[in-house]
Amino acid sequence: MRRLHQLILIIAVLLFSGTCLASDEAMLDENAPQPSFVQKSIDKAHNTLGYALSLVGVNYKFGGTSPETGLDCSGFVRHVFSQAADMILPHNAKAISLFGKKIAIAELKPGDLVFYNTMRHTYSHVGIYLGGNKFVHASVTGRGVEVVDMQENYWVKRFNGARRMVTSRLPFAAS
Repeated sequence: MRRLHQLILIIAVLLFSGTCLASDEAMLDENAPQPSFVQKSIDKAHNTLGYALSLVGVNYKFGGTSPETGLDCSGFVRHVFSQAADMILPHNAKAISLFGKKIAIAELKPGDLVFYNTMRHTYSHVGIYLGGNKFVHASVTGRGVEVVDMQENYWVKRFNGARRMVTSRLPFAAS
């Protein structure tokens, strides 16, 4: 059942991201209006979420940085943002929590980062918010990259905060 729910989420994100195909076609026409900053940001968020969801099922590996060999939570976030959003983040949840803009839980939008205290210290775990109180993260050995509900008691008790990655504020942003 959980696998079916994850598959439905992946399909929904991919269908939703399909609405941006027209902007890709317009970029091929030199006379077509270029996408706005807002449209580029939306496209980047769709790419990020789609790529993150494509990694569901990848094995967990402490210190892992690659889908081929396994990912830990910060390795997952770092890899996704590097591949889908051209942003280079550190491989450490606490260090990642210093980037972007701090936001309240009520302000969460898909693509924002959510942080948790899972190892008896703040900002020891990070995931990517999907919307609908769900986030995707690299969990533990045996579970790997998965989608979970932020409203589960375990996550509610351990929530530390959220950040929105703002390209102009990231010193390592490629674009």
